[in-house]
Amino acid sequence: MKTIKVEDALVLKNAIFIDVRTESEHKEDNILNAFNMPLFKDNEHNEVGTIYKMQGKHEAIQRGFEYVTYKLKDIYMQVTSFAGEYDNIVVYCARGGMRSGSIVNLLSSLGINVYQLEGGYKAYRNYVLNYLQNIMDTKNFVVVHGLTGAGKTDLLKMLEEKNIDNIDLEGIAKNSGSTFGFITFDEKPPSQKHFETKIFENLFFSTTDYVFIESESKRVGHVLIPNEIYDAIVRDGYHLLLECSLENRVKRLCRDYIYGKDSENVEVLKTCISKFRKRLGNNKVDEYINLLDEGKYEELVEKYLVEYYDPLYLHSVKKYTYNKVINFDNMEKALEEAMTFHKAATKGEIQC
Repeated sequence: MKTIKVEDALVLKNAIFIDVRTESEHKEDNILNAFNMPLFKDNEHNEVGTIYKMQGKHEAIQRGFEYVTYKLKDIYMQVTSFAGEYDNIVVYCARGGMRSGSIVNLLSSLGINVYQLEGGYKAYRNYVLNYLQNIMDTKNFVVVHGLTGAGKTDLLKMLEEKNIDNIDLEGIAKNSGSTFGFITFDEKPPSQKHFETKIFENLFFSTTDYVFIESESKRVGHVLIPNEIYDAIVRDGYHLLLECSLENRVKRLCRDYIYGKDSENVEVLKTCISKFRKRLGNNKVDEYINLLDEGKYEELVEKYLVEYYDPLYLHSVKKYTYNKVINFDNMEKALEEAMTFHKAATKGEIQC
């Protein structure tokens, strides 16, 4: 049986990871969008574990065979299909133990070339944590700042299309980091572990030591930015300020939160706005809700920006000394300026 260490498996060419853990284990976090091929259902895994503790290893193996035997044909057919598409197949379980070992032994005996990941997911998780704790000693963030609606996320997406290293924390967290933050995302937020894994992947596979990232608070929706990553965002370094006209900021926010959404979204917005009653007072909140009911969306958004968000976030924008200020009203020109800055930074032409 061939085994492989985490650091070697991650750099395999044309590879696929197969996760033989349960569906719930896989959903919490997995390696490089691994294909989930569970040996046990959640309840089956729990039962086998209980038998192991209460009756012993031999009895647990017997029960495990009962649950696995009827799945073996499908497992073989699926892996055979992958073998025709991928040069490398890596199978893992929780700790690199019986689940992955039994499958790798079986497949190897049938002539399929597969690896077992040493230490399984636990080894991978430890590798991720260690990497995140140390990588910002060598990597640098180019932090993009700006008021609400200035286009920070749009810039990151445009940079992504140009294959410029960046981390979209809000996209990973499935939340734009405010009371309204969940509205623009249809997917459920990730677990803390999966959030950290995606940050790891973006850094591990980055092609330069300079990575664009949006300025964020420590919490983004339901998850927290790892300490070392957050410290690298707020430290003295490379900081860009994105500016944009109020008109374009309003249009961008209406695009993201209102236009193109279904009618239920208006009710969701009402609920979110109502959460501001203690901060803004009943009269102001009632005024905002009336504007929403009347379909005066752009007027509503402009008032929210001018009366609440801008005064709230302006102090954080003023905390930094910026290497460059970029106007995002002309998005293509702004993209070119950001790319030019990145190129100069990688060449060492710009000092922090």
